[in-house]
Amino acid sequence: IFLFSDHTIQSVFCCCCCCCSMQKRIRAVKRTELNLDNAGDLMAEYSVSQQQLSYVSTQKYRQCDTQFVQQSKRKPLPSLPQQFPDECDENIRVIALYDFFAKGPSDLTLRKSEEYIILEKYDPHWWKARDQFGNEGLIPSNYVTENKRNNLEAHEWYCKNITRNQAELLLRQESKEGAFMIRDSSQKGALTMSVYSQSDFRSLRGNIRHYQIKQNHSKQYYVAEKHLFPSIPELIQYHQHNGAGLITRLRHPIGSMGSCLPATAGFSYEKWEINSSELTFMKEVGRGQFGVVQLGKWRALVKVAIKAINEGAMSEDDFIEEAKVMMKLSHPKLVQLYGVCIQHKPLYIVTEFVENGCLLNYLRQRQGKLNNEMLLSMCQDVCEGMEYLERNRFIHRDLAARNCLVNARNIVKISDFGMTRYVLDDEYISSSGAKFPVKWSSPEVFHFNKYSSKSDVWSFGVLMWEVFTEGKMPFENKSNSEVVHEISKGYRLYQPHLASLTVYKVMYSCWHEKPAGRPAFAELLQTLSVIAETG
Repeated sequence: IFLFSDHTIQSVFCCCCCCCSMQKRIRAVKRTELNLDNAGDLMAEYSVSQQQLSYVSTQKYRQCDTQFVQQSKRKPLPSLPQQFPDECDENIRVIALYDFFAKGPSDLTLRKSEEYIILEKYDPHWWKARDQFGNEGLIPSNYVTENKRNNLEAHEWYCKNITRNQAELLLRQESKEGAFMIRDSSQKGALTMSVYSQSDFRSLRGNIRHYQIKQNHSKQYYVAEKHLFPSIPELIQYHQHNGAGLITRLRHPIGSMGSCLPATAGFSYEKWEINSSELTFMKEVGRGQFGVVQLGKWRALVKVAIKAINEGAMSEDDFIEEAKVMMKLSHPKLVQLYGVCIQHKPLYIVTEFVENGCLLNYLRQRQGKLNNEMLLSMCQDVCEGMEYLERNRFIHRDLAARNCLVNARNIVKISDFGMTRYVLDDEYISSSGAKFPVKWSSPEVFHFNKYSSKSDVWSFGVLMWEVFTEGKMPFENKSNSEVVHEISKGYRLYQPHLASLTVYKVMYSCWHEKPAGRPAFAELLQTLSVIAETG
């Protein structure tokens, strides 16, 4: 690189064949240093030198290009470096939402709030991960979330699957000034901040306010218009120190799960068969359609419900094949199937244990104690689980309050989905028999035995009626044949006194004679969410 008197910098690339040109150029520079006044001669000589250099260099480059092309014909370029998908997956970093204790040698223990690297996604429910010490193993995917700045699930104050009423119950249980959570709003994509305060001394139960988190035209978030933030975590952080228009400042974040851990899709990846020696039977908790149901434990670690199947009650081989598929159905509003014991008779079905038992009994035992908001919240839970089944093209076939369970946090979960296909009891599967659920069945089911998600929608309307009558029997004093006759003539269940006209219109829409005239569960879920938020 050379600095010339006109303050320009020129760089020269050369080899041995352009040395002559370089020497001329250097001499020109030296003459310039000796005689600065001779500007005309300087420019003339510099110009000639530059032309000679350009000609020689260009000629040399052309020769080099020709040689390169000839060489490239003789020797091909090396192949591009191979891309390894596993290396890409190592960039996926997650944070544990809950503790998970390894149940076998192939599992990896998770510690809440610690970071892990995902190595491989075996299926939607089980992933291979590595911890900070280099240990590797399988983890349940619903126990972790991506560790990104704007991922709300990584924050303890975010509650994803929670209704307005459930939010209020959790906040009142905590009963702390400034207890708060962020939850999904009825408006798709929107969020609501729910805050508890004891500042209203006229109310012994405290006061709860729900604030919609909004965005302006610049995509900034706010609750109070004067205070704008580029992200929701920054909005929360500000209001933790400043009330700024809220009923109180945010003091205590409340999570939706608390100490309740979500169920996993099976006890481990592709472990559908459970050894009966790993089960401890504790006590009988009920009797179902197929046999006795007992509370038990698996490997003395996990509370489970164990259903003993009476011999001859169901088509066992067909069910076992279906169980492998059903285990992959995993949602907070479904009772999780963990596996099946097939080594000895009777066959055992092992599921998640749900503390408060059958929804039908729960409603009847608490008559007069459940307000309208709680009843609507139960319907939302069931609708959310059914929307998941609908999305996965799975038909329940026997949706009713007796086939739903209530957990310790009063969340309703759907049970026994798809089981009626394997019943061998003629009295149950025949529409002439007393056991057949005609009172929950759509016209195309009791006339043509034709099931679909839309026949499940009809049953959901009847379940809503059960909930808002606190557990009454539909068509109380009518026989199955009378119900078939009256439904065929257009007769429908009456409006329960606890159900508003708006709520009754929702359940009534489920009872359209034609399946195509009934709403989908996704539509029903949206409608119920709007009713819950606005009343």
